Amino acid sequence: MEATGLCRSDWHGWQGHDADITRLPHVPGHELAGVLEAVGAEVRDWRPGDRVTVPFVAACGSCTACATGDQQVCERQTQPGFTHWGSFAEYVAVENADVNLVALPPGMSFTTAASLGCRFATAFRAVAQVGEVRPGEWVAVHGCGGVGLSAVMIAAAAGARVVAVDVNAGALRLAEQLGATNVINNAAAGDAAAGNTARDTVAGDSTVGNTAAGNTAGDTVAGNAGGVAAQVIELTGGGAHVSIDALGSAPTCAASVLGLRRRGRHVQVGLLPGGRTPVPMDRVIAYELRVLGSHGMAAHAYPPMLELIGSGALRPDRLVTRTIGLEEAGRALAEIGSVPGVTVIVPRAGL
Repeated sequence: MEATGLCRSDWHGWQGHDADITRLPHVPGHELAGVLEAVGAEVRDWRPGDRVTVPFVAACGSCTACATGDQQVCERQTQPGFTHWGSFAEYVAVENADVNLVALPPGMSFTTAASLGCRFATAFRAVAQVGEVRPGEWVAVHGCGGVGLSAVMIAAAAGARVVAVDVNAGALRLAEQLGATNVINNAAAGDAAAGNTARDTVAGDSTVGNTAAGNTAGDTVAGNAGGVAAQVIELTGGGAHVSIDALGSAPTCAASVLGLRRRGRHVQVGLLPGGRTPVPMDRVIAYELRVLGSHGMAAHAYPPMLELIGSGALRPDRLVTRTIGLEEAGRALAEIGSVPGVTVIVPRAGL
């Protein structure tokens, strides 16, 4: 390992929210970049010394989903850091290398590459392929962590006008630097004032009433998310064409759906809490909204993204705000959400 990202998904695993982690001790880490140390006897396309990264979903290559090119939803997927020990280490194993490895362009640093596999690639597919964002459209991004900030940059580069929503002023400043046209900071409103965790308050509640967004009483199950939606609707002149929940909570999901204009597209990227998350389906029906899930990006789909990075149209390196040594990983996990931007661990630093 030369570099590995610190992601909110690692935090979820650390907190016991991931059913794939069944045995302790366990090593997190799934956003990785490094140099191949050794390859298995059946690996055809790779050699020791190759510089590589991987998607966070490692596919089997042989199931029905893989056969149709949808490795990101592989039926027998594995994930470093979840199904087996991950990349907060000096070495990590990746199965089915010919299906899952991605060669790094010659000029790309390991630190930049480590930000691609989960957050940036996930956001790229959510914006460009699932959300089908077009020039001139309004895009609302709820939650400006690594995925959200990546989505802001990618949507802006696609020619969209972007509204970024978060409770962290530093994250919103970074969103503006990355291309957000407008930002909404509702840190002092609703549940944020009641002392919720960062995970629940990003794009959380607002004191603006649900009626401002035309919501029904049923929408209140999402924690008055209509207040955030009302601000999005006002800023965009009728609602976003595409709205992305990049965090994953009941308030952000509902605010994303309620802030859409008629026939808009909601893309759910952030992992939602366990159990059932209320979704305002009355609005989905009345406005003929599209509700879409997006789960990473397969290795074979990387070339268009890498071309845009190579041309300078996309700059994932601008998302990296700090690098730390492996010995600092535990503390950084505990601080997740408090430091804007992307944190990258350099495993060999300090060893």
